[in-house]
Amino acid sequence: MTADKPANPARRSSAAIGDFIREQREQAQVSMRQLARLAGVSNPYLSQIERGLRRPSAEILQQIAKGLAISAEQLYVRAGFLETRTGNPELVATILADEGLTERQKQVLLEIYESFRRENEPHDPALGDVAPAVADDGDRRTAPSDSTNEE
Repeated sequence: MTADKPANPARRSSAAIGDFIREQREQAQVSMRQLARLAGVSNPYLSQIERGLRRPSAEILQQIAKGLAISAEQLYVRAGFLETRTGNPELVATILADEGLTERQKQVLLEIYESFRRENEPHDPALGDVAPAVADDGDRRTAPSDSTNEE
């Protein structure tokens, strides 16, 4: 292996999240031992995460975020579990930390949540006007009175 050969993407991702956790820990002036205790993980395991040797699960990231008093979503995005999301960060973090759901179920829930949020966003005229659902609802309101006249 030459020094010029790029590291694999998973290793880069693990190193990036580890660096970020270490930076956050140092800024919070929390020792590694303190954070390990707060997060409920062993000191050697946290050390391996910070050095990029281990890639933590979403649940471990949630615990580390609590220990650092930062948003778990920040860690999820940096670790590659999430793209930057809109919406309630606490809700996203809660879904990702739920041990009663599989990783696939968590992702599906978040995708549904995101789709509802996108659906409720104001329409962007740059994308072209599509007949709004409100116009359809307006048409439906007159339909029942027409049908009652027929009966």
